[in-house]
Amino acid sequence: MQSTKSIKNKSLVIAILLLLLTAPVFGQTNNLNALQTQFNQYRQKVLQEKIFVHTDKSLYLAGEIFWFKLYNVDAALHQPLALSKVAYLEILDKDQKPILQTKVALENGSGHGSLYLPVSIASGNYLVRAYTSWMKNFSPEYYFQKQITIVNTLPETEIQAPADPVMAYDIQFFPEGGHLVKGLQSKIGFRAVDQNGHGIDFAGTLLDENNQVVTQLKPLKFGLGNFIFTPEVNKTYKTRIKLPNGKTIIKELPTTNEQGYVMRVLNTGNRQLQINVEVNNINGTEVYLIAHTRQETKVAQVATLLNNRAEFLFDENKLGDGVSHLTIFDKDKRPVCERLYFKRPAKKIIIEATTDQNQYNSRKKVNLNIITKNNRGTAEAADLSVSVYRTDSLGVDGTDIISYLYLSSDLSGPVESPGYYLKQTSPETDAALDNLMLTQGWRRFRWADIVQDQLPAFEYTPEYEGHIITADLKNKKTGLPASNITTYLSVLDKRLQLYSSISNEKGQVSFFTRNIYGTPDIVIQTNTPQDSLFQISISTPFSEKFSSHRLSGYYLAASIWQGLLPQSISMHAQNIYAADKLQRFYQPSIDSNAFYGKPYKKYLLYDYTSFASVEEMLREYVGEVAVRKQKNNYPIKVLNLSGNVFFEHPLVLLDGVPILDSLNKFIRYDARKIQKLEVVPEKYYLGNSIFDGIASFTTYKGNLDGFELNPQALVVNYDGLQLQREFYSPVYETASQVTSRFPDFRNLLYWSPTVKTDTSGKKQITFYTSDQTGKYIIVLQGLTPNGQAGSSSFSIEIKESL
Repeated sequence: MQSTKSIKNKSLVIAILLLLLTAPVFGQTNNLNALQTQFNQYRQKVLQEKIFVHTDKSLYLAGEIFWFKLYNVDAALHQPLALSKVAYLEILDKDQKPILQTKVALENGSGHGSLYLPVSIASGNYLVRAYTSWMKNFSPEYYFQKQITIVNTLPETEIQAPADPVMAYDIQFFPEGGHLVKGLQSKIGFRAVDQNGHGIDFAGTLLDENNQVVTQLKPLKFGLGNFIFTPEVNKTYKTRIKLPNGKTIIKELPTTNEQGYVMRVLNTGNRQLQINVEVNNINGTEVYLIAHTRQETKVAQVATLLNNRAEFLFDENKLGDGVSHLTIFDKDKRPVCERLYFKRPAKKIIIEATTDQNQYNSRKKVNLNIITKNNRGTAEAADLSVSVYRTDSLGVDGTDIISYLYLSSDLSGPVESPGYYLKQTSPETDAALDNLMLTQGWRRFRWADIVQDQLPAFEYTPEYEGHIITADLKNKKTGLPASNITTYLSVLDKRLQLYSSISNEKGQVSFFTRNIYGTPDIVIQTNTPQDSLFQISISTPFSEKFSSHRLSGYYLAASIWQGLLPQSISMHAQNIYAADKLQRFYQPSIDSNAFYGKPYKKYLLYDYTSFASVEEMLREYVGEVAVRKQKNNYPIKVLNLSGNVFFEHPLVLLDGVPILDSLNKFIRYDARKIQKLEVVPEKYYLGNSIFDGIASFTTYKGNLDGFELNPQALVVNYDGLQLQREFYSPVYETASQVTSRFPDFRNLLYWSPTVKTDTSGKKQITFYTSDQTGKYIIVLQGLTPNGQAGSSSFSIEIKESL
């Protein structure tokens, strides 16, 4: 019989052995949990946005109006995001110089607007891009970007076929997972495009160092393809490519490493994904997999390396819709392989749109019935934008919200015909989609930042209240930034607005404004006796960083040009006969009160005898404001609600502009120019400044009416948020309207960025055909509050009335 001591010793040995056996498992689990935790924390701290822009069409004539709708969403969930209240939209030329810029108000992630395309714009392809202030903290590759064509038919130039251009081709190779390792089989994707970014067809061969053919290369679609290849030890490889122009080039493969990791993603059927990992000359016992869709972790697994191989297996349905990143980590949590995988979106809004007939005569009513529902057939309310325009020989705009949100926005660079990958389902499109995933992609973060708990530097603040106007203060003598200087910004508008800010160590002041629309004058000035020492300049809010996106070469065939001439005549006739209707703008529905709210007392001075000066007016008729002469100064004081005079100076305003150092001059200002005086007999806090009451004077003209401010104050005409233009569409309900000889040459029959279906998913809209016959396409784009996107299009025909 064993002694108690012997039993205890054996139990201790067994416990130690169990601990040693399970320690690696605990270590692996801890590493995996740590990666997930760090990744999730990073995602929560680094919120990102996406913007999709629905334009009314993609081909314009100089002199037309460019209409657009903005959808701003959470980059991960695609739900409308209320983080930003302002979006920036630009039209850039081929040299990435802006020809038009505008600021657009956003409400709950939605905004819309228009731009008049001047008749002076040269013919060419242009880039539309849109972003928010918060998006400027990240790469400009994440901005929305879309190519449009603008044709100017006014110059009397002869259209000639261009000489054969000297074509430039770009061919790149992408090993699956990122690296080639000697002795390990890899799948290599390739991408071949011309100088316009369009895929090319070619014939190629992979050769070893003895010029022996290893395998053939042939693109499947859009210049994309792949081949399987195992680089052997002590061998080098190259490719011979025969280009469309008949020339042959030699292209090297990426460097082959002596050691490293490779990965291979296989779809084994029944929607099961198998990821094989192989290593060469690597010390390690385990590898980790994190699969995430737009930074939301979907799969996290650990696998043990046996004979230098490991395998992961999971259901594809665990991944989210769209682009997912499959990342392999070594035992030290370092990313060693990564590739992209695409899952076609299942959750989308289905937009069913029908008209009462397929053909119409001119000047006839069209009823468009819309139904929105989810993929289960249940009705869903949706926010839609609708465009009806005449097609032309340059084709139809193929940009849609689904392919952008789920595909294009999460890949690096432009994607040729993104709708092809989502609108069709076949073995060929699946293979083409896999080639696309092999050859493009980026992260919206760096794994090194996540593992080291480092957040990117945020230079720009989200405009969650309204547009932020930023100015720079410099010392005139030294040219150095002026810090810790109190600065005021006033808006010369019917609605009095005043903002305060203190310059930081870089001399920057930021004014968090609200609801500045149109192009009012603004005044920026400092509140310091040394005012003349400072120079003030306004910083541009538009991004000065540009993506690698390049526009396609512009060429318009003579036949197309001739087809656009009638459209040009129609456009110019429209601008002449309906000019007043095209220049109607909605006034925003905002609070019209002054920034200080409702005043205690208001004096309407036209009710009183005219006064020669402000001093006379205050002495004779205003009981709440006192003025006394002290030596050569005329201090103004406000009486509080108890009837006592405040000790400190009040905030004295003229048309909303603080009179900071010119009270002696203002006291002599002609009071006959002043319409009203409003008094606030209470302490008022503006930023870090405290004022003993407010005396606000308003002139009849509202523009300071001849009062001279300190010459160091900056007065500029500022482009605020754009006013929303009213879309003009005539109505033909009566016989006299139908037979009117007033010409109707519209080729854009209808545009509305604010079509909303109700909880039953239904909406009916109406519009009228014009005198322009031809084929018209109806395009609908939309988004639900829970982030389901959808698009739909179909055509109708308009024939000339008998």
